[in-house]
Amino acid sequence: MSESPITRAEIVSLVRSNLAEILEISPESVSEDATFASLDADSLALIELVEALEEVLSSRVAGFRIDDEDLESLSSVADAVNYVANKLSAA
Repeated sequence: MSESPITRAEIVSLVRSNLAEILEISPESVSEDATFASLDADSLALIELVEALEEVLSSRVAGFRIDDEDLESLSSVADAVNYVANKLSAA
């Protein structure tokens, strides 16, 4: 029996909560349209975010990973959410 697909809302929540924890800010201050620059998220914070997402999502989707070269194209919370949603729908 497979788990139900992860909804976009769940992905938004995952990205927001993990990014907030990494940046030590409240999840409410991480809006979907926020850019990583506006949140003062540097490349190290983004790498931590990727690792956290991979850890959580690989338990739901075998072998889920975010390619390092794709990370450069992500500049906002929405970019990250859309990327993960597209990756999961292709899985």
